[in-house]
Amino acid sequence: MAITPTRLKKNVDAIQQRIAEVAVRSGRSASDVTLVAVTKSVEVPTIRNLLKAGAFTLGENRVQPLLERIQAIDTYSQRCKTPLPEPVKWHFIGHLQRNKLKSILGKVEMIHSVDSLRLAEDISERAAKMGLTVPVLMQVNCSREEQKYGVGVGAACHLAEVIAEMPHVTLAGLMTMAAYDPDPEQARPTFVRLRELFEEMQHAGIGGDAFRHLSMGMSGDFDVAIEEGATIVRVGTALFT
Repeated sequence: MAITPTRLKKNVDAIQQRIAEVAVRSGRSASDVTLVAVTKSVEVPTIRNLLKAGAFTLGENRVQPLLERIQAIDTYSQRCKTPLPEPVKWHFIGHLQRNKLKSILGKVEMIHSVDSLRLAEDISERAAKMGLTVPVLMQVNCSREEQKYGVGVGAACHLAEVIAEMPHVTLAGLMTMAAYDPDPEQARPTFVRLRELFEEMQHAGIGGDAFRHLSMGMSGDFDVAIEEGATIVRVGTALFT
């Protein structure tokens, strides 16, 4: 059963308020932080209601559900009697297999999970054939968990330099995932490490003006992530409960 627009509106507003409060407390503006609503756990009717609640930047972590949802939401948008107040923007936030890359290029606003030279090269080569330049984030495994994807901390600066020079890729920043822990403070060292890497890269001039995003923080720890500099938070569970 779809979650109602009223309930989703209440949740969206509450999370946006938390984002604003933490940002201001940290000496930043609420507009510095983008909420990506992670829709992987809900069905299309709930996503439609999410749009009615005012959340238009959506994230998916698997290619096939992403494509199906893009098509469904595009159809919904075309049938709306009143145009949506702003366009729907999709972010791909999961591990991306190179053989599935072609199907999402041109359909997503940003890819959060570039974690290898080969993947970055493939994005640039395929984007060139399509006449695109693709904004990407480089995923770094700052929690050092073996089961997590992401380039190692020690190799991050060199890989970022290489990606930033690719002609059809824009290196827009970095992404990481903290280890799950019910205490959000346990995520802070992971976020601090990513921010430190980000600042090192900025100081070195990697990526230029486009290099400005830190995608970190999810439902259980996005407050801490914002305190440590997140510009994008990826929230799912807290929206749909």
